[in-house]
Amino acid sequence: MNTDVITEPTPTTLEAAPTAVVRHPGVTVAELRPLFDGGYPAILKTGVAVTGPPFAVYRGDPGRTFDLELGFPLAEPLPATIEGPVPVQPSQLPAGRALTISHLGSYGSLPQSWGLLDEHARSHGLTPSAMLEVYVSEPGPDVDPTTLRTDLYLLVG
Repeated sequence: MNTDVITEPTPTTLEAAPTAVVRHPGVTVAELRPLFDGGYPAILKTGVAVTGPPFAVYRGDPGRTFDLELGFPLAEPLPATIEGPVPVQPSQLPAGRALTISHLGSYGSLPQSWGLLDEHARSHGLTPSAMLEVYVSEPGPDVDPTTLRTDLYLLVG
């Protein structure tokens, strides 16, 4: 992942990396908050050694239903699913061509940045296939939402 703030849609190539995830098939935007609130703590409770910030991968139509993976990158692949109230599964970050931009501000304004990436992709004849959000800044009750940074990656074909 990138450490620089990127202010305009920029082509990049993502490399696959091992992850530990919680999967949620067929969800809607209205269901996200409790899934996020439960998913990341479930992974951290397993004791896996994470190597970077949390992320979310969205596959499908974000305006309808989509599949969601919430997770953390790992140095080594998770050997098997860790069973529990919320199963933690091995996976990997999506790889391939992507457009990226850094979103600075609250999560409520993420759709504008996603719209910018989508418009850029389509105007260049690219077809979006998945969306990846990397939560560079950790949110919290005492954090000013205008200071949050989320790196967005729109995988394209």
